[in-house]
Amino acid sequence: MGWDNRKNARVNFEDGVTVQMMAIDGTWRRDCIMKDASDSGARLIVSDSLEGLELKEFFVLLSSTGLVYRRCRLVRLQGDEIGVEFLKTVAAKPKGRGAGRLSGKA
Repeated sequence: MGWDNRKNARVNFEDGVTVQMMAIDGTWRRDCIMKDASDSGARLIVSDSLEGLELKEFFVLLSSTGLVYRRCRLVRLQGDEIGVEFLKTVAAKPKGRGAGRLSGKA
């Protein structure tokens, strides 16, 4: 399966967008160029080696301050290009009195 055989429509960035990959625990970072992205994932060109890094889950930082990010996992590796899947976050369950009740009766 090639880079163009993906399920969701992609937005291609002609010159790429500068982003960073970062470990969930913050122990490593790698500079990257995001070549394309969709609702479900992205294709990145990584500047440095990925050898020895935990890529099961990590963040892609989309802003220089790190305030805009997506949680990801590696789905494809081909040379210096990687494909990542954006992981969905699970909504927190409501807390407090009556949380989770199906009826309005006390």
